[in-house]
Amino acid sequence: MASGREIKTKIKSTQNMRKVTRALEMVSASKIRKAQDLMKASRPYARAMRKVIAHIAQANTDFSHPFLVQRDPVARVGYIVVATDRGLCGGLNSNLFRRLLPQIHDWQQQHVQVDVVAIGQKAVQFFSHIKSVNLIGSVGQLGEQPKLEKLIGAVKVMLDAYRSNGVQRVFLAYNDFVNTMVQKPTIDALLPLPLVAAEMEAHQAAGESAYAGVALERAHTWDYLYEPDAETVLGYVLDRYIESVVYQASLENLASEHAARMVAMKGASDNANKVIDELTLSYNKARQAAITQEISEIVGGAAAV
Repeated sequence: MASGREIKTKIKSTQNMRKVTRALEMVSASKIRKAQDLMKASRPYARAMRKVIAHIAQANTDFSHPFLVQRDPVARVGYIVVATDRGLCGGLNSNLFRRLLPQIHDWQQQHVQVDVVAIGQKAVQFFSHIKSVNLIGSVGQLGEQPKLEKLIGAVKVMLDAYRSNGVQRVFLAYNDFVNTMVQKPTIDALLPLPLVAAEMEAHQAAGESAYAGVALERAHTWDYLYEPDAETVLGYVLDRYIESVVYQASLENLASEHAARMVAMKGASDNANKVIDELTLSYNKARQAAITQEISEIVGGAAAV
């Protein structure tokens, strides 16, 4: 059994760790409401944009925008991965990477190259150590209020690669905020747009709430009326679509980060309390044993005299 001094040192260090975990829990609890408000405020716009784009993808426009063209065969795919800047948020990032890596491995098994644009320091650190993946762009330190201006530069690298046929598929990976206890690792198709339409139909068939009731046209003989022309309108709308979806993903990930950190730090504080109780019990036992030993030595000495 360890000595009383060693146990007291362990108790003190555990108490110091508990102070840190409680502070982090309180900070995340105070920030999560603001992050949720930002996320919920932009959700309707982002989902409406996905619905409009899904309709456009099935329209029969005379102008063939690069985002509307499904290119085969696939030689290279791109992933825009949204992760956190800081750690101590449980398995939030690791669950996302664990969901993403099998897909990357499947592409590589088909001899398809994989490019990644990393948003968030944890994504940058993770993919910079994977030799089989090309990290072509990164951005971090988005703060508590992500700005679209910070995201555009990194995302443009991937979009330019798609326009030049450098990549034939683009996907978006992030943590979807369900509630405080549940954050769902999600990988959505971003380009080409026919994949987005097919994905939305799959969500609708599954009855998922975000897409339930979305009626996608099946006829291919209709088109919208574009003014002044299809090229101008589609170029503007499709750029806004990419920006809105990536920005919404960053807000979803921010709310997920605070929720996951709050839950993880509460669990850590509870575990620290249990450790302190166990160490305190061990300390009392050690102190009792020391007192008993001293009494025995005194009694033994007196008997010898």
